[in-house]
Amino acid sequence: MVKIQKHNAAGCLIAVEGLDGSGKSTQIYLLKRWLEIEHYKVFFTEWNSSLMVKNATKKGKTRQLLTPTTFSLIHSTDFADRYERQIWPLLRAGYIVLADRYFFTAFARDVVRGCDPEWVKTIYSFAVQPDITFYFQIDPKIAAGRILEGRPSLKYFEAGMDLNLSSDPYESFRLFQGQIYEAYHNMIDEFNFTVIDATQTVNKQQQLVRQILREKIDLPAYKEKM
Repeated sequence: MVKIQKHNAAGCLIAVEGLDGSGKSTQIYLLKRWLEIEHYKVFFTEWNSSLMVKNATKKGKTRQLLTPTTFSLIHSTDFADRYERQIWPLLRAGYIVLADRYFFTAFARDVVRGCDPEWVKTIYSFAVQPDITFYFQIDPKIAAGRILEGRPSLKYFEAGMDLNLSSDPYESFRLFQGQIYEAYHNMIDEFNFTVIDATQTVNKQQQLVRQILREKIDLPAYKEKM
């Protein structure tokens, strides 16, 4: 069984996870702004954002060429590039690194798409476990409703159409999100997720996130020298 290692770098790694529509990206953005305003050394990275891999990913998705294995490998390549160039160097330099989704996203989505769980963990085994992983937990129906409200269309892979769950993209999306929810639920204890009720107001969630950060992290150690 693959074991994810903790790190001993000077910095701190905070990740957020959750279903599409859970509000995780909003919460980590608010956390980032707060830390910046308070003059902490902070760096932000988000899932599937490597410039080196971006064009290949876009082309594969647009042409619907990605199998579950190639889908997994291309995202792990994206992650590896950002990890080597951004995440690990800045952790070593003593920054608070904020990750809008981490390898847990792959652990959930790739396994739902049929990849072997241990294989997926192996290809991410070079990366360390976050100091805190906030999991924004929400009923899949509510999360899906937030995404689908006002959306004229869903992208093929976003809707999970490659899984043949339903011929209707909206129904496929709901079913896909339900399976991802179960995958996340099974990771809560294994990876010590800090669960946040994502049905609370944005402000309540943010205050709770900040409180937990203050309790678990020595924030003054990350203050910028003025």
